[in-house]
Amino acid sequence: MNFNLKIVKIDTEYCDYLRGFDNRVSYNKDNKELRPFVGVLFKIKNILYFAPLSSPKPKHIKMKNTLDFYKIDDGKLGAVNFNNMIPVRDNNFIEIDLNKKCHNISDRKYQKLLIEQLTWLNEHSIQLKKKSYNLYKLYINKKLPKSLINRCCNFKLLEEKCALYNKEKVLN
Repeated sequence: MNFNLKIVKIDTEYCDYLRGFDNRVSYNKDNKELRPFVGVLFKIKNILYFAPLSSPKPKHIKMKNTLDFYKIDDGKLGAVNFNNMIPVRDNNFIEIDLNKKCHNISDRKYQKLLIEQLTWLNEHSIQLKKKSYNLYKLYINKKLPKSLINRCCNFKLLEEKCALYNKEKVLN
């Protein structure tokens, strides 16, 4: 079944919280400037997961798709980093409005890239879902090589911490 993916931005406070339990949770910082933590949203076993998107880099063209890395349009549009996917709830992210009017060239270029990434990912959503679930399943069942395990977030631990974080948010 084909489904519509969403491009979302993750709450920095939530990422910081998860990083307290797993240092493989990606940072929102790139050098000195803050960048939005943007990625694609999908479900694994009825749990919402966020997988970060990477902007296109020359190295992506030469890299191969792997269990935890998925090139978008052969790397021309960047990549999805499944090893850094994290569980989320509705209040941990905001959907990016890709129809919003941009007031400068830089923002328009970035918006165009996000639209192209989302279009391509929706066209390949079945493969995306299979790759994410396959990595998740192999990780949970401890069937990955140690080098790959060391690159992946601890999905089960983060699912527990996600539930706890959001429960505490509701109580406060």
